[in-house]
Amino acid sequence: MTEPTKALPLGQITAYPSQYDPGLLFPIPRQTGRADLGLAQDGLPFNGWDLWNAYELSWLSPTGLPRVALLRAQINALSTNIIESKSFKLYLNSLNQTRFSSSQALLETLNKDLSAAFGNPVLLSLIESTEFAVQQITEPIGICLDDQDVMIDCYTPDESLLRNTSTEVVEQSVYSRLLKSNCPITNQPDWACVQIDYTGPQIDLSSLLKYIVSFREHGGFHEHCVERIFTDIMQRCKPTKLSVYARYTRRGGLDINPWRATVGMPAPSLHRSARQ
Repeated sequence: MTEPTKALPLGQITAYPSQYDPGLLFPIPRQTGRADLGLAQDGLPFNGWDLWNAYELSWLSPTGLPRVALLRAQINALSTNIIESKSFKLYLNSLNQTRFSSSQALLETLNKDLSAAFGNPVLLSLIESTEFAVQQITEPIGICLDDQDVMIDCYTPDESLLRNTSTEVVEQSVYSRLLKSNCPITNQPDWACVQIDYTGPQIDLSSLLKYIVSFREHGGFHEHCVERIFTDIMQRCKPTKLSVYARYTRRGGLDINPWRATVGMPAPSLHRSARQ
């Protein structure tokens, strides 16, 4: 009989590093996902960033006393790579037994390693324990799509679900907490709240909800899912302005929040939501 821990993928042992090792970071070219959308690296239809929040950052002071903090990393959407999230977690864990002369020295090491892996300078900040109490939780604003009485039978992405109700130009903010996709590496579920702001012909809200739910069995990285949503809405609904922001629930001590928008759309706040 097969041992239960060997039969379950989650029962497999992962070797967590005990020594600092930037080689653990595993970059993945962004263009891998963008090519599937017909997007060239030059002339992308969006700008934006990815916001990573790391909740399990720890290191040692010069005297060997453990320190903890939150790490916030903001990465330009035009950077060459994304980083596979488990490799990010393993890299952060490799710092657990590493001594740094100061928080600034730690930040400089993180900046060097992450900028090299992403292929672009990153914007980093440490939120230390004295600042924990002032961290804000905010929820999306606008029309919630989730209470509509709709019949849904499609759980793989289908852009043909999207349609407009009229040619009348509107300015609208909508959101859904029902975005779910699966990690393409581990097949674990990724949960998110997606906020969509647009100016253009009125989008049919029932079709938009069906489209968002259609990602439910899709395997894709957070960043690629958001770029697909942005691209499909632009192509099918023809807005003149569009912003798509997904705040993913943390997994493995990390949450990833991709934002993609047409030029001139205001950036969202960096606050986390209750589910994160």
